[in-house]
Amino acid sequence: MRLVRTEDAVGHVLCHDMTQILTGDDPGAPRFKGPRFRKGHVVTAEDVPVLLSMGKVNLYVWELEEGMVHEDDAARRMAALVAGPGTEAAGEPSEGKVNVRAATDGVLLVDSARLEAVNSVDEVMVATRRGGFAVRAGDLLAGTRVIPLVIAEERLAEAEAAAGPEPLLSVEPFRLRTAAVIATGSEVASGLIEDRFTPVMVEKLAAYGIECVARSTPGDERDDVVAAIGEARAAGVDLVLCTGGMSVDPDDNTPGAIRAAGARVVTYGAPVLPGAMLLVGYFDEPGGRSVPVLGVPGCAMYSKATVLDLVLPRIAAGVPLDKADFVALGEGGLCLGCSECTFPHCPFGR
Repeated sequence: MRLVRTEDAVGHVLCHDMTQILTGDDPGAPRFKGPRFRKGHVVTAEDVPVLLSMGKVNLYVWELEEGMVHEDDAARRMAALVAGPGTEAAGEPSEGKVNVRAATDGVLLVDSARLEAVNSVDEVMVATRRGGFAVRAGDLLAGTRVIPLVIAEERLAEAEAAAGPEPLLSVEPFRLRTAAVIATGSEVASGLIEDRFTPVMVEKLAAYGIECVARSTPGDERDDVVAAIGEARAAGVDLVLCTGGMSVDPDDNTPGAIRAAGARVVTYGAPVLPGAMLLVGYFDEPGGRSVPVLGVPGCAMYSKATVLDLVLPRIAAGVPLDKADFVALGEGGLCLGCSECTFPHCPFGR
């Protein structure tokens, strides 16, 4: 930092905000008090008369030496590391910061390992929302900047190397369009009780643009559930949900029926409460098409937030899930059962 004459400051970086006061004494003149030039602003020739009119005959500036990058230019490069498909950098840097927003409705995906690698580099930062949750077009996803007003090129290059060739964030749009809901249970099939599960599933699916085009109540017998699953697959739906019958009771046949129907089961059980009995599998169809099948535990019918809400955004976007994805749900997977549920604006799943 050094003191220079304002006329000699062109091309240099301001070290602090410059406040301008306009009294509005002249007719039609505006009244204003606030920062006219922000810290980090690069002085231009057009700025000199304004600064002199503010009484600034000398300025404290940073010198942009060779090998140093201004915070705004660095922020643009940091944003390029972050913003992937389905996202967009939200305008020019403001006070050295660039925000990244969703360009489409979908599920936010964050490469956590590479994000941590970037944030391990001194003098840079990227703050994001938690990945795996649904976002809407225009939602704020991340903010990034460098810490100092100017940063060494080699430090910025270190962050770029840590990030690798692919962006840290992407938004996968919701792709699945149709679903079948198979409500198991002899009490439902016989009409002894009303099927209250299917309407809940229909509402949850609709939030992701998925229409329930097939419904059935086959009872509890495994062969009948297998047949219902087969009919759903024959109808060409994008997703199959089997509700109920997911506990360890001897007469709960839903997991066995899903396996018997030919599903490749990824997990039966998840470290999440409520919803530990979730089953997720896939029917691998000819031509590479993969149809998810979910065995949904009973808690999804009456609890506002369960494991289903943590998994469904990625399922709806067609993001393949494996066992590791469910293992990772354990940290944050305990719902606190608040008297007023604020999911997804709460710690559940985060």
